[in-house]
Amino acid sequence: MTTPRRAWTMLALGVAAQAAGTLVVSAPALLIPHLVAQGMPLASAGLFAAAPTIGLVLTLIAWGAVTDRVGERVVIAGGLALTTATVVGAWLSAGNPVLLGVAFLAAGMTSASTNAASGRVVVGWFPKERRGLAMGIRQMSQPLGVTLAAVTVPQLAEGSGIRAALVLPFVLCAVLTVLCAVGIVDPPRPARTARARTTPASAATAAAAPVNPYRSSGFLWRVHAVSVLLVVPQFTLSTYGLVWLVGLGWSTPAAGLLVGASQFVGAVGRIVVGAWSDRAGSRVGPLRVVAVSAAAVMGVMALVDVSHWAAAAVFLLVATSVTVADNGLAYTSVAEAAGPSWSGRALGTQNTGQFLAASAVGPGIGALVGTLGFAASFGLVAVLPLLALPLVPRTDRSHD
Repeated sequence: MTTPRRAWTMLALGVAAQAAGTLVVSAPALLIPHLVAQGMPLASAGLFAAAPTIGLVLTLIAWGAVTDRVGERVVIAGGLALTTATVVGAWLSAGNPVLLGVAFLAAGMTSASTNAASGRVVVGWFPKERRGLAMGIRQMSQPLGVTLAAVTVPQLAEGSGIRAALVLPFVLCAVLTVLCAVGIVDPPRPARTARARTTPASAATAAAAPVNPYRSSGFLWRVHAVSVLLVVPQFTLSTYGLVWLVGLGWSTPAAGLLVGASQFVGAVGRIVVGAWSDRAGSRVGPLRVVAVSAAAVMGVMALVDVSHWAAAAVFLLVATSVTVADNGLAYTSVAEAAGPSWSGRALGTQNTGQFLAASAVGPGIGALVGTLGFAASFGLVAVLPLLALPLVPRTDRSHD
C-alpha cells in the first residue's frame, strides 16, 4: 500500500510538536546550575527540575481520553497553545522560584497533550506496514527537543538570565500552535454510535461498538508492564552514563559529548528497529529480541566497569542504542491493539507507566550505585529485561 503524502506531513508536524514540548519540559533541569549559583539548594533545584515530569504524569491519560473524544488536531494545537501560555507565565515569574516551578508544572501538564495525540495521528495516517518506521521517526522528537534545550538554555540563562532562555521555547510553541491548527488533519476513524431512539439497526450498530481492550484481553497490560521494566535500563544509562564515564577517567565535557552522541545513535536505532518490525510483520517478535539484547548489554556494561576496558565509549553507545529500541515497538503495538477508539487513552497509560518508572530511576539507581557500585548496579538492572521477557505477548493484536 502506498503511503499518502499527507501522512508524511502529519509525521513532520507531530515530531515538531512533541520536540517543542520536550524543549519546554527539559528546560528546568538545564537551569539547575544557574539556580544553584543564585543560591537555591541543590535538593530544591532537583525538585524544581522534576516539576514538568510530575505534570506529565498527572495529565497523560486525561489528554489521551480527550484525544479519543475530540480528535488529534484540537488536542495538539490546543495543548501547544496552553504550553505557550505557561512559558509566558514562566517568563513573568522568572524572579520567583516558587511561581516559576508552578509554571513549569503547568507546562508539563499541558505539553502532555502532544505525547498521546502526536503518536495517535501518526498511527492513524500510516498503513500498518509502514507504522514501525513512522513511529521510529516520531520517537526522534524527544532527543531533538532535549538536544535543542541543551545547546540553548544553559548558555542563555548564564549569559542573560532565565527570561532569555525562555524566548526560543515561546517562539517555537507559538509558531507550531498555528502550523498544527492549520496543517493537521484528523485521520479517519469509525463513526460514533448515535444515542438516539433505539431501533433494530441502531441496536446492531451499538452491539458492534468498540469493546474496552483492557477488558477483552490482557495484551495491553502485558505490553505496559514490559515497557515499565525495559525503561529502567534506558534511563539508568541516560541518567548515570556521564557520571560513569567520569568515574572511568573521562573529562566532563568529553563525557557529555559522548552521552549526547549516544542519544542520537539511539534515535537512529529506533528507526531501524521500527523498519525491521514492518518487514517482519510483527511488533512483539522484535520486542522480545530487544528485551534479550537489553539484558545482554547491561551485563556487558557491568563487566566493562569491573575490567575498565578502554573501549568504554563503544559499549555505552551500543548499550544506549539497544536499551531505547523498545520504545517505538511498544508504542506502535499499543496503538494498534487499542484501536482508533481507545488508542489515546492506551497511549496515555503507556507513557504514564514509563514516566513513573523513569522518575524512580534517579533516586533508586543512585542509591544502588552509592551502596554497591556501578558494576553490581548494572548487573541488577540487567535482570529486569529478563523479567520482562515472559510478559511479552506471543502474537500481535491489531484492529486493522
